[in-house]
Amino acid sequence: MADENESVISESSKKRGFLSNEDRKAICQILLCSSDANGNLIGTGVVERVAASYNVHRSVIYRIWKQLKDTGNVCHNRTQNCGRKRVQLDLELMRQVPLSKRSTYRSLACALNIPKTSLVRLHKVGVIRRHTNTLKPYLKEDNMIARLRFCLSMIDKNSLPHDPKFISMHNIVFIDEKWFYITRNKVTNYLHVDEEEPHRTCKSKNFISKVMFLCAVTRPRFDNEENETYSGKIGIFPFVYEQPARRSSVNRVAGTIETKPIASVTREVNKAYLINKVLPAIENMWPREDVGKKIFIQQDNARSHISKDDPDFCCAASESEFDIQLTCQPPNSPDLNVLDLGFFNAIQSLQQKEPVKSIDELVGAVQKAFDEFSTVQSNKIFSTLQSCMIEIMKINGSNKYKIPHMKKDMLYKQGGIPVQMSCDSSLVQEVTEYLQNYDS
Repeated sequence: MADENESVISESSKKRGFLSNEDRKAICQILLCSSDANGNLIGTGVVERVAASYNVHRSVIYRIWKQLKDTGNVCHNRTQNCGRKRVQLDLELMRQVPLSKRSTYRSLACALNIPKTSLVRLHKVGVIRRHTNTLKPYLKEDNMIARLRFCLSMIDKNSLPHDPKFISMHNIVFIDEKWFYITRNKVTNYLHVDEEEPHRTCKSKNFISKVMFLCAVTRPRFDNEENETYSGKIGIFPFVYEQPARRSSVNRVAGTIETKPIASVTREVNKAYLINKVLPAIENMWPREDVGKKIFIQQDNARSHISKDDPDFCCAASESEFDIQLTCQPPNSPDLNVLDLGFFNAIQSLQQKEPVKSIDELVGAVQKAFDEFSTVQSNKIFSTLQSCMIEIMKINGSNKYKIPHMKKDMLYKQGGIPVQMSCDSSLVQEVTEYLQNYDS
């Protein structure tokens, strides 16, 4: 009975076939060869065989044969748009619907009193679009002014005033922290129709094992032939420690060295990582031709971060061959850090492809993702940062803007992504005057 119901459903949901003019002419040739001089079909089952070969009903074949005998022309009349008219959406009525009722097709269709399938078709043709709205940091006026000053500080002074360009950012090290998790609460997989669905369990979704990492990157460098000369990857350092197991369990015996995440990353812990890990990594990996030049380490304004004048950090930095200085990005401005702008999301997507079950495996997966991430893609994020600063200056320091699409893949194929993006001189002048009026 179930098989009969499935066959009925499949037959009723089968899309009606449409014969082109070439198919209709071919059918006529078959029917003419199977007819006598009076136009009568000879033999039995001719129409059924032709209908089965073209996957149409036999009434369609009879209709074509009748049209041939009546007019001599079997071509259809569907030369332009045909069928029912498209459902027209009242855009003004849609704008009046609250955003809270526009989160799903079902709720929006109910508010507009139209079928849900009509909204699906309108989305496909581009009449309506899907938008994901994320919360952004609240900016006070002082925050927006600080963002404008930061953007102006990134303009190359030698390019002013006629052809303003951003600095190359090759001497800026961006650092930030991020949590990486052993697994996710919700995972999407594509399975075979007969494949068994995976079953994942944990004691509590609120206590999934995680590790915080400190990441430090700068802009990669390439030669004239777009060959990589410096990756710009300073390092990614997990906040973990090792200790022997206090008692035996089914997994290990007492005394086995275990890797544990640092529960609270305080200012002292952050300072120790900056001095003992980030500074030595810069010293060992930075190109030797930059010895004696300034290197800025840019961090955000988290409470666990040290000040740029911290005596311990300044003492450790003074022992380096480079002139290393600590600086802070504007408050509430994650979009002015390449790590938050796209680097973290990129390596997280790579890390999540690796199945991990322990802290050691998680640390290895994150390090592998960091090492394998393409330097070409990393270079694109720096160009995106410069384009974001242009948008920030256009709206007086606000964060209400869309990240512009620059077609970076096409630029890369045409000879490389520009290291220093140009900025409109009139825009720089307007921002400068705006800041002068604010100070006065």
